Amino acid sequence: MSGVQHLTVGRDDDGMRLDRWFRQQFPQVTQGYLQKLLRKGQVRVDGTRAKAADRLSEGQDIRVPPLPVAGERPPRPRQGLSPADRDFLNSMILYEDDDLLILNKPSGIAVQGGTKTTRHIDGLLSGLGEDADTRPRLVHRLDRDTSGVLVVAKRRQIAAKMGRMFQTRSVRKIYWAVVRGLPRPMQGKVDAALIKAAGPEGDRVRAALAHEHDDAQTAVTHYSVVDHAAQKFSWMSLKPVTGRQHQLRAHMAILGNSILGDQKYPGHDGELPDAIENRLHLHARRIAFPHPSTGKPVDVTAPLPDHLQKTFNALGFEVKEGKGADDGPED
Repeated sequence: MSGVQHLTVGRDDDGMRLDRWFRQQFPQVTQGYLQKLLRKGQVRVDGTRAKAADRLSEGQDIRVPPLPVAGERPPRPRQGLSPADRDFLNSMILYEDDDLLILNKPSGIAVQGGTKTTRHIDGLLSGLGEDADTRPRLVHRLDRDTSGVLVVAKRRQIAAKMGRMFQTRSVRKIYWAVVRGLPRPMQGKVDAALIKAAGPEGDRVRAALAHEHDDAQTAVTHYSVVDHAAQKFSWMSLKPVTGRQHQLRAHMAILGNSILGDQKYPGHDGELPDAIENRLHLHARRIAFPHPSTGKPVDVTAPLPDHLQKTFNALGFEVKEGKGADDGPED
């Protein structure tokens, strides 16, 4: 076991998640072991307890407890992309420059790996770049069954800058969804703190009770009804102010208008028309932010996936390009 260390966060690591920084510094330590150290308070940032997802700032002091040195994992050989995977990745690209990739993630593919998940966006990205320092990096997440715009940084410094923009809410995100019923009022805000609640169907979140707010995460979503079909189904434009796990799905269920095809937050019962597939109808439609290198506006829109377009056609929802639904509700 090595002794206690105090390491300082460098400029290149500013904005990086603590768990990523830890894996980079100590590749022999697993995520599970790191979580154990964090729960016990043995890893501290500027003398205080920390969480794996905390973002680091340049100059912060990281206390690292004694760590095992035996059995250190050797560097993994770089795995190039197969021609099929390269074609798949290229088919998703909506925008590319020297610093960024913006993808149109299909519904049904995970952003990162996990239990029984071997094919995912992060794995495809690992086939690009010469090593861990030059491979593209995810800067935010989408649920497996959510489609739409996904931002990737081509190097660590850009990822750190993008991380700070997401933290400071300098990134504008617009999602489209089709929900059951017609929300009342037709434009408004859901301000409901969320707390994790594991269950047999996997991780979920729910509205925090009064006595749970100290442990809950603030979550705010602005919403607007773009169109509706006989008050049975509504096309929603959703603007999350915060970026919590399952935030939009949970907030729509809390509002009483669950997103079609959502198996974790099903809300209303009832059969769907034959023309509507029982798949999640949530799409990251548009993202806009100042470019991390030039400051110029980046504004990218993702076309609808096939199942959502079929639902729009069945319900008579017409997408009009330009201003309108893409702008979303205002703060």
